[in-house]
Amino acid sequence: MAPTDHGTGPIEAVHDPRYLHYLESAWTEWQALGFEHPLIPDTFPLSRLLDGRLDAVAADGTARAMSGHFTFDTATPLVAGTYVAARASANCALSAADAVLAGGRFAFAACRPPGHHAGRDFYGGYCFLNNSAIAATALRSAAGGRVAVLDLDFHHGNGTQQIFWDDPEVLTVSIHGHPDRQYPYFTGRAEEIGAAGAEGSNLNVPLPAGVDDHAYLAAVAGASDRVARFDPAHLVVPLGVDTFVDDPLGDFAVTTDGYARIGRRVASLKLPTVVLLEGGYAVGAIGRNVASFLRGLEQG
Repeated sequence: MAPTDHGTGPIEAVHDPRYLHYLESAWTEWQALGFEHPLIPDTFPLSRLLDGRLDAVAADGTARAMSGHFTFDTATPLVAGTYVAARASANCALSAADAVLAGGRFAFAACRPPGHHAGRDFYGGYCFLNNSAIAATALRSAAGGRVAVLDLDFHHGNGTQQIFWDDPEVLTVSIHGHPDRQYPYFTGRAEEIGAAGAEGSNLNVPLPAGVDDHAYLAAVAGASDRVARFDPAHLVVPLGVDTFVDDPLGDFAVTTDGYARIGRRVASLKLPTVVLLEGGYAVGAIGRNVASFLRGLEQG
């Protein structure tokens, strides 16, 4: 079905207003400075050099300066259609949440750009608005109860972790390549369990290279058991198929058939589930891998 425009309210419930203003206005300001090439930051503030003044950096600065304030990498350029595309992607996620709230057992949204690297006030990893956090927050707002986010992308969901870090009513779980060797490097370790007062609400499962169907499914089974103990009312699954054996950015070895098995294991939780597309860079295989996971989810 076609997504519905949900306005800015559900996005503002997750993301910082100043950050959203930057995303909406940065390209126009960039052009006003005389530039037409993508906006890529070249300078980043380091908190250890700022004596606690990080929030003040570039508050009234140019688009160039503010880009370094609001992102953590140089791999995520801003272009003319960035904000519009990110808003459309968030609407896809919210529409999938609507379908589940209306009684669907599960719903899938083919979100582009993806979202799980976007934090409350930063972007990176091709992610600008955190679709999973926006959907999870909307589910809580509409239906109450706890929500679990089970991130099955190859890379750590650092933005989702940051957004819900101190929230004991949202369980965030991420299964990913170990940050010692894989992006985003600085987060994703097992000892990151949530803020004081929310200990245990974040679970990271960093894995070694070469993880095959059997090993990955074992990780999903353990994570699913943790979700079951949390007893959420709804489940959000950021699904990245960059865990695929032939993905050029990953080093796992999950097969197309393996995705069906993973889907069946997630379905065994018997939770209303919103599935949102995250990464996947073996472009020719994305469709069949996602379809395999969804068939497993349906069969389960």
